[in-house]
Amino acid sequence: MEEIPLSALSIALIVLLAFSAFFSMPETSMMAANRYRLRHAASQGHRGARLALSLLERADKLLGVILLGNNLVNAGAATLVSVIAIELLGEDKWALSAATLFTTFVILVCSEITPKVIAATYADRLTPVLAFLLWPLLRAVYPVVWFVNLFSRGLLALMRLKPQGMAEAPHLSADELRSVILESGQFIPSEHRAILVNLFDLEHVTVEDIMTPRGEIESIDLAAPLEEIREKLATSFHTRLPAYENEPSNIIGILHLRRVLAGTLGEGLTREQLKKDLAEPYFIPAETPAYAQLGFFRENRQRLGLVVDEYGELLGLVTIEDIIEEIVGKFTTGMPGSAASFAWDEDGTALVDGSHALREVNRLLGLNLPLDGPKTLNGLILEHLRDIPEIGVGLRIAGVAMEIVQTEHRRVKTVRIHRPSATAGRPKT
Repeated sequence: MEEIPLSALSIALIVLLAFSAFFSMPETSMMAANRYRLRHAASQGHRGARLALSLLERADKLLGVILLGNNLVNAGAATLVSVIAIELLGEDKWALSAATLFTTFVILVCSEITPKVIAATYADRLTPVLAFLLWPLLRAVYPVVWFVNLFSRGLLALMRLKPQGMAEAPHLSADELRSVILESGQFIPSEHRAILVNLFDLEHVTVEDIMTPRGEIESIDLAAPLEEIREKLATSFHTRLPAYENEPSNIIGILHLRRVLAGTLGEGLTREQLKKDLAEPYFIPAETPAYAQLGFFRENRQRLGLVVDEYGELLGLVTIEDIIEEIVGKFTTGMPGSAASFAWDEDGTALVDGSHALREVNRLLGLNLPLDGPKTLNGLILEHLRDIPEIGVGLRIAGVAMEIVQTEHRRVKTVRIHRPSATAGRPKT
């Protein structure tokens, strides 16, 4: 050893530490790299990304060549430090102990922690570059890696474990993917993100949640006088109207105003012609998921359906536009005078019709009223109070203060909702 200059040993030690740092970087970057980005880059023809995916498909061989090189280099570095310590301090035990501690410290700082932090921070950039260097190295030492992995696979077999490749992107559940979308604010515009989130939420929404309640359905009575029917058709805001005879819940068909117009241009308006123009009603069970119903509308070439409960009683009406609006937001115009939208006033209150759906109230006012019971604001208040309230009665539901403004025909007609405040007291019901 006396023939080897101390400067040469020092340079060799620095080189070994650099190699150790090199082997530490892919060990972290390959594990931390975004599989989706790698697959996208590979599909665009990026050779480094393709090599990285190929290495990740053979995880045992990839880790084998990395750990083989890392351990050999670290062992060589420890030996060189011992030699340098003996040259400088002699063969005392304290000198060798100090050299061991110094070697551990240098390897941890220079060859483990620092390069791995860098690799974790810039994993997506470094992985394709490191793949170019690891690929030929793996081919060069493949027999050694294969021999070592032979024992490793045997040990895994004893533990009944089967190693798998790491090239596949992790499988995300719907809730996990929803969280990814919510956290992707810098990549996806807020409007697009809201649409995607609504699409996931649609899995938990039924047609009963978004339907127009039975009491608000605009329909036509074919048993009424022709003059009344004519006025109803002339002033209708919709192109399709449910038709009944005498009893509103007895829907006998759907009347398309375009067909009525074509008939009146020829023979004039007659009750027989109206019945002839009726289309067969399309009934939907109340518990049908809205997302599934969107597919059913497409398969059955329907745009409108009547929602019924388990006993066949009419509950309401849902259209394909109602479902689409749950995804992209409101885009159609409401009926004149229906007060389709509402918002907070300057004094922090909002006047809301009791027949409004709770989902719409929550969406427009940013509230969190419970949706697992009644579907309308009127129903929620009646369930909470277990009685028909008088005008001026105040209550609080889910932290939202409300005041009854108007009642009509045994139902709550108008409610004044107060904007929730973190510092506001909780008034008694």
